[in-house]
Amino acid sequence: FMRRDTRSAEAGLKYFVLGALASGILLYGISLVYGFTGTTMFDGIANAYAADHLLAGEARSLGLMFGLVFVFAGLAFKIAAVPFHMWSPDVYEGAPTPVTAFFASAPKVAAVALSVRVAVEAMGPATDQWRQIVIFAALASIVLGAVAAIGQTNIKRLLAYSSINNVGFALIGLAAGTAEGVASVLTYMTIYVVMTLGSFLVVLQMRDADGQSVESIASLSGMSRTRPGLAAALAIFMFSLAGIPPLFGFYAKFAVFQAAVHAGLFPLAVIGIAASVIGAYYYLRVVKTMYFDEPAPAFAPVANPVEGGLIALTAIFVSPLGYFLIPALGVWTMAAAQALF
Repeated sequence: FMRRDTRSAEAGLKYFVLGALASGILLYGISLVYGFTGTTMFDGIANAYAADHLLAGEARSLGLMFGLVFVFAGLAFKIAAVPFHMWSPDVYEGAPTPVTAFFASAPKVAAVALSVRVAVEAMGPATDQWRQIVIFAALASIVLGAVAAIGQTNIKRLLAYSSINNVGFALIGLAAGTAEGVASVLTYMTIYVVMTLGSFLVVLQMRDADGQSVESIASLSGMSRTRPGLAAALAIFMFSLAGIPPLFGFYAKFAVFQAAVHAGLFPLAVIGIAASVIGAYYYLRVVKTMYFDEPAPAFAPVANPVEGGLIALTAIFVSPLGYFLIPALGVWTMAAAQALF
């Protein structure tokens, strides 16, 4: 959209080249799976993987394994999981903020849902094989997303690493490979989308006196005194993304860790919880900048009641009031999860 902006041109080119590469990897994986199973239907592929368990050690087994690895590599690019995350920070920073907000929510949720369906429906009998890939991607995404975000000075790049970090937590639920695990992934993504959209709506409000968008974290200095309502909303989103109780983001993390423990993946849950502490650092740094630093020039007021209303709604959703939605959310996500098994 911003053709004269070099960052945007770079972001667009990176996304195009790496997206084409990832699509090629995904198609190669699909062709291998088709070649060794003779079908592209999920139930037929599942039957082939189930039969392959009984015939372990044959050539077909190796072909199916390579197909599985390539398919998951292609899907990992779509959800920006490590090691296929490299496009994410540049694209988030280079794209206009509304487009970045779209990138961080809609395609990510669709890709996670697709990954869950492929893993459980098509490749369910091969859970032991793909679980290793998912566990590696989950832990690598959590750690890299947390560590790489620490040195960021641009709020959109920070949110890009935050989204990589959050996908890692969602994958912990998938690694469980159970209906409870899938339900926890759906719960996590529901809460994640609201937190992320709220954060980007606040970024949309960051404009200088000329109406130009401002993206530096330093520009948030002292915002609690110049725009107290906006600062409180962003603080709620940051605390929620960090998974600090009593905000609703805590329940999202609790759900995936509980599913992992129930599936016997206790070490994975322990490492995930420990790594989430690293991530809390950079979220809290944003809050500290807004509430304790000397005020920077105030942002120009944005007369957009729709944006203001949406910020208020998303903030209420991730506040402790969100816990009232748990019974309904639990029923819906478990019904959806059990439909895959």
